[in-house]
Amino acid sequence: MDEPGRVEGLRVVHIVTAFQRYEEDVITPWLSALVSAQRARGMDASILAPSYRGLGSQHIGGVPVERFRYAPRSCETLTHDETVPDRLRRSPAHAALLPSYLAGGLWASARSGRRHPDVVHVHWPVPHALFGAAARFASGGRAALVCTFYSVEINWVERRARWLRPFLVWSARTADAVTAISSATAARVRTLVDRDVSVVPFAAGLTATGGEGRPALTGAGPLRLLFVGRLVQRKGVEYLVEALALVREARPAELTIVGEGEWRSTIQETAQRAGVERHVRFAGSVPERDLRGYYEACDIFVLPAVIDAKGDTEGLGVVLLEALGLERPVIGAAVGGIPDIVRPGETGWLVPPANPKALAETILEIAGDPERARHVARRGRAIVEERFSLERVTEELETVYHAGLSTRSQARERSS
Repeated sequence: MDEPGRVEGLRVVHIVTAFQRYEEDVITPWLSALVSAQRARGMDASILAPSYRGLGSQHIGGVPVERFRYAPRSCETLTHDETVPDRLRRSPAHAALLPSYLAGGLWASARSGRRHPDVVHVHWPVPHALFGAAARFASGGRAALVCTFYSVEINWVERRARWLRPFLVWSARTADAVTAISSATAARVRTLVDRDVSVVPFAAGLTATGGEGRPALTGAGPLRLLFVGRLVQRKGVEYLVEALALVREARPAELTIVGEGEWRSTIQETAQRAGVERHVRFAGSVPERDLRGYYEACDIFVLPAVIDAKGDTEGLGVVLLEALGLERPVIGAAVGGIPDIVRPGETGWLVPPANPKALAETILEIAGDPERARHVARRGRAIVEERFSLERVTEELETVYHAGLSTRSQARERSS
């Protein structure tokens, strides 16, 4: 042990549903950045994830990634392309893969535990708390088990699989430390079990650099709106399209949508009905290295999230952090973890979900006072750098790890 709050060479295994399959893969870039930052701080951090179409163990950006097989190559599509609940809803036949997924994950987790990690960090505890428990047991009970909740698993269990609620409670109760990505998610966890829950958010991946890029709201050309994210129902992008039509009644404006997903056709149909299809650009999936250019080219970034038919919504909204890190004025819907980032008049603007009229009025309010908008964006950037920096998030997780190790040590003493 070195100075308090730091252990040089702390061995951490992150158990996840999905991880980047190649260097420029657009999924979970925040997780890759986190693990890389942990390694830079002296931790021996690695990933345990399911395979995708036969993909084996590899290194992504210097991060060791162990992948477990659970089906023939052509069938290993339960994860990565979309969330597992979404995959099962769209293709119920994929449920046949769940037993082999659990078996493969348990075997790989036990093997990982026998390598004696200090911390097993489980992301999305349904079902990965089982994997974490297997790794902890295989370590001889020495490894601390940390579970991080993202809200989607709680929503899914509460709305679609109530019979799994006891498992959800067990996963929160038996972990040595529990974290949540937002205060809203932490409150949901505390309804399951009475225990401490640390709020440790995503980290901002992009930051402004020395005045590069186009300033927001210059007044030149049409108002440029931007959305970045998966095109799924809970993002509420169709309401932003409807708001664009209302904005255009007052001034020229255009919308760029970065991302892909099952909801794209719904958004396109909305644009056609609203008569703004020529003013909505679908950029598709964009490599992480190119995202900065989209943020810096926009005047206002919007995350119009809603609560979808499954009861799911934004756990936090990492794209808001990226936009604020590049000093873009941001609008977010007042749902889920978004209010942790968007503080009205301080870091951005909040609007009611599924309300195109309120969204359009807010867009026009921001565009009508560019000096105030840029001031709020600068303040937002400062708060992001203070509260959501990669360094701070990494330090907070390290504190959680030490708390978990202390709890694990006390548990072993009681059982001896």
